[in-house]
Amino acid sequence: MARSTRLYSINEAARLMGENLELVEEATNNSDNVDYGEMVHMADGTECSQTALTDRGIESVEELIKDIRTWKGGIRAFLVDQQCDPEMIERVMADEAKRAARECPLPE
Repeated sequence: MARSTRLYSINEAARLMGENLELVEEATNNSDNVDYGEMVHMADGTECSQTALTDRGIESVEELIKDIRTWKGGIRAFLVDQQCDPEMIERVMADEAKRAARECPLPE
């Protein structure tokens, strides 16, 4: 199978997935969460580097986040386990509430 030559920044990957950027960043902080070779770190000559995902890398992250939502405690438990900042957790959870409302609107 041919290697993907298209890379997406984490910002663009989160937008394409319709996911909270901070959640995607946290999911990609551990390279074990993405199929091997589907996430790359690009040096740009500064102290910072950029992380990018291939098409399959985006699929890996989508699958992981979908799976996390089924865990006991879901997204919140994942973020707490990752020792995320409480304010960041609340921002992500606010987006999760909006997402749930879009997916399962209350009956009229």
